[in-house]
Amino acid sequence: MLQSLHVKNLALIDEAEVTFGRGLNILTGETGAGKSIIIGSINLALGAKADKDMIRSGAEYALVELVFTLEDQEQIRAVSKLELPLEEGQIILQRKIMENRSQCRVCGETVTARQLRQLADILIDIHGQHEHQSLLKASRQLEILDTYAGAALAQKKEKLREVYGQYRQKKRELSENEVDEETRKRESSLAEFECQEIEAAALTDGEDEELEKTYRKMSNARKISEAAVNAHSLCGYEDGGAGSAIARAIREIRTVSAYDETLQEYERQLLDIDGLLNDYNRGMAAYLSELEFDAGQFEQIQERLNLINHLKAKYGNTVEEIQEYQARAREIIEKYQDYDAYRAALLRETAALEKRALALANEVSKLRTQNAQTLAKQMRQALLDLNFEQAVFEIRVDGSEGRLGENGFDEAAFLISTNPGEPVRELAQVASGGELSRIMLALKTVLADKDRIETLIFDEIDAGISGRTAWKVSEKMGILGKDHQLICITHLPQIAAMADTHFMIEKQVVDSRSTTQIRELLPKESVEELARMLGGDEITPSALQNAREMKELAEKNKR
Repeated sequence: MLQSLHVKNLALIDEAEVTFGRGLNILTGETGAGKSIIIGSINLALGAKADKDMIRSGAEYALVELVFTLEDQEQIRAVSKLELPLEEGQIILQRKIMENRSQCRVCGETVTARQLRQLADILIDIHGQHEHQSLLKASRQLEILDTYAGAALAQKKEKLREVYGQYRQKKRELSENEVDEETRKRESSLAEFECQEIEAAALTDGEDEELEKTYRKMSNARKISEAAVNAHSLCGYEDGGAGSAIARAIREIRTVSAYDETLQEYERQLLDIDGLLNDYNRGMAAYLSELEFDAGQFEQIQERLNLINHLKAKYGNTVEEIQEYQARAREIIEKYQDYDAYRAALLRETAALEKRALALANEVSKLRTQNAQTLAKQMRQALLDLNFEQAVFEIRVDGSEGRLGENGFDEAAFLISTNPGEPVRELAQVASGGELSRIMLALKTVLADKDRIETLIFDEIDAGISGRTAWKVSEKMGILGKDHQLICITHLPQIAAMADTHFMIEKQVVDSRSTTQIRELLPKESVEELARMLGGDEITPSALQNAREMKELAEKNKR
């Protein structure tokens, strides 16, 4: 749920904060008051394109902040998959727009605008004229049908996606391995040579690393020897060595340690140092006795390293990669030794996968057809409730095996006739802007129990409607508001009357500057705003009475 919106220095808004409620949140105000800025600011916070001209004149930046509370476990899991922070079921989105750039943050962590848009798909659904127009697209209609069909269809589609992916992979293999006899001979001969060259080297895992360590040690043998001898001498027990100095120090402090416990502790520390130095000297003496340089061994290591580096230049950067290359070369040899049998097996596998994919696509199509009939029936009733009297609504599912893909082979078309006696046609041929908004609302109410997105924003839902139709839309909004949070900008008092929370957007002049402000209306103020919407500038007693009756009727319908 969208808990709050905070806007600063955006267009006509100096600073505004709105706390939204559950159910239906209505925003009203005079034309030009800045209602579109409110929806625009929400879009900005969700990753829409930002323009520096949006920054209020005289300000250095514009800021929009949204606070959402998440209760649905599926939504919480979806946010977690995006690896975005979530603070105790609350998520805070912030967008700061500056002259040359913008900053996007989620719970204080910097993110990209793309991540914000991905998050928006989980948190909120915004319906304006653009979204209504998307309803005309066949792909969107199929997507809506699949959403309605629910988990049973989703599981089938997931299995189809997996099998179709395997089928595509086999088809690629067929295409890549369609070669003539001369090419097969040439590739097979090259693979045999490469295999033999790598096999002759008899490489072992990690061999190159061990050889490089030994080579590094042997090539620096003189330097190592001189440094080790000097270090052993400096720490030895002969005159001038650290060992002899420590021994003298122990003898000196032992003569007086009996008189002071502190000196006894220092004596113990010196004895520990002496023990460590003894261990070091014995170890270094052993190391020096074993240190030798074998010119023959050094030459062998050089030759071996040269061989391995030669193979690396041709086949891979590590011994493991070279061995993997050899395995692929063996596969080519085996494949071309009996190419006809290999090709026949690949064709059989491809055909079997295509058959499985088509069978699953048919099952998907059957489920879609069944759900299309049920959805169409529910849509006819929902449209009737929205004053589409005698409307005919059908969903056509057309399957063709030639269109087989990971989503099946179906195309869906929403067909409607809004006038008796007229044949059903596709939405794009029939529906006006106002009708599209009502059809979208009908779909939302039908899909309400399947939609995991809690917050829905409706902009221009009232386009092209009035009177009785407006009441029907208002009633549907009230029903949808029982299970979702709705935020709706409207010019119609019939829809505004249904508000659970009513906000007024006003444009005022403060210090010679126009400023848009938004505030929540008290019940009495909400009635007065309805009266203004009914009667114009002058609020008459009759307009107030009509507004009260309208509010009472809306409350009755909600109950």
